Amino acid sequence: MRYLKSSSTLFFVLCVFFCSARAQAELSQDELAAKTRGIELYNQYKAISARPKLKIAADAGDPEAQYYLGEAIRTNDKYMTAEAVSSYEAAALQGDIYSMIRLAGEKNDLCVVMKNCSKTRKEPGEWGKMASDTASARAAEGSAEAMYLKYRVTGDDKWLEKSAENGYVFSQYFLGIMYRQGHGHFLLPSRRAEAIEGLMKASAEGGYPKAMLEYGAILAEKNDYQGFRYWNKKAAEAGYAIAVFGYGSYLGEEKSEFGFTYDPINSYALLSVLLELDGGGGMVDLVNFKLPELSAKMTTEQISQATELAKKWADTHPPLSFFPDKL
Repeated sequence: MRYLKSSSTLFFVLCVFFCSARAQAELSQDELAAKTRGIELYNQYKAISARPKLKIAADAGDPEAQYYLGEAIRTNDKYMTAEAVSSYEAAALQGDIYSMIRLAGEKNDLCVVMKNCSKTRKEPGEWGKMASDTASARAAEGSAEAMYLKYRVTGDDKWLEKSAENGYVFSQYFLGIMYRQGHGHFLLPSRRAEAIEGLMKASAEGGYPKAMLEYGAILAEKNDYQGFRYWNKKAAEAGYAIAVFGYGSYLGEEKSEFGFTYDPINSYALLSVLLELDGGGGMVDLVNFKLPELSAKMTTEQISQATELAKKWADTHPPLSFFPDKL
């Protein structure tokens, strides 16, 4: 796919930038709260609960809410419905590249099968070109996220590498995972390991919770257990559900392999926090397996203290999330 070449396409891209910013700026406090809560629920694998919240902001014209609404519908219904397509299209026409990419990948649109597509329907290839052109324009302005999206459109690794170099924490993490899986060319295995560690460290320090756990695991392999404990705690404090479970479980071990101090009250509190994740992810089953084992070693007073601590943690930390990839 080519970069922007025509003034008409450039004009369109500038228009969608303006419309997107305008739509987001017009959300009321209630609409913004609904959008925020909807995305939180979606990131907890609660697509059904997320839909009505996201719809409030989507109906108000917010492109990000429209994208996530499309995702929630598609995830819940297991395929690309007409309702999901409509939500993606509304976001895409306001410049949302994620929605453009979703629409570009929909080769078997239901309306084609039913022979009832609207006359204004764009073909997947058109959405793909729009995604590429819009990503190119934003990448040229220095957006590292747009560089990542350019990679998703083209499959060209140089865009992923450029995005990582420019500090997009998800690209740093994702590129590190790709290198671990054998992508890229390194003369020595040690060079590959160094590259992976450097990317995970940069992503972790940039605040990406999944990378925090990955970097912590790398440090543990080097017997740096202090570093391992530090990054596990940081990832848990960022709201990463997997890390909350891991950190909470480590605190409940009387003899910790990694040097965690035995703290059954905080262990019980952290594990209890996870009980709200009654959607996907299987977290509640894991917690319900661990809590009885832990509570058997605790007094009634300790469990009461832990329950209060769980409430305080929930009030003072970011919402729990599995941090699923946006695409």
